[in-house]
Amino acid sequence: MAYKVNGIESEDDLRKAQAAAQAQGAAVPNYQDWAKVLGTLQEAGIESTGSYEGDKAKLKQIEEEVENFIQEMQEEKIAEERRKQQEQVKDTSESDNNQDIKATVANATSSMIMADYMKYYHLMS
Repeated sequence: MAYKVNGIESEDDLRKAQAAAQAQGAAVPNYQDWAKVLGTLQEAGIESTGSYEGDKAKLKQIEEEVENFIQEMQEEKIAEERRKQQEQVKDTSESDNNQDIKATVANATSSMIMADYMKYYHLMS
């Protein structure tokens, strides 16, 4: 036999209701599950709605919000890592480009020096 309860605000209230129900040869429906739900809500500092269905719905809503928050944080972390990788690739590309320019200038300079040397060498011989 099910015992109808309303106005349950805490696990203590639920235990009292269960004891009263047992004294009448009945039981509070979903007692174990409701006790877990109330415990979780109390740990989070959230007030009970007073009914099993309301508490269960509230807990589900909170769990969904936490999951969404965690997912958003993971997505932000992935996006940040991608930005860092892109910046690193950009920095490497710029560095490589600077090295190419330096190498080109060095090659052109050494070629010009060699050409001048050969020109003077031929003039002196």
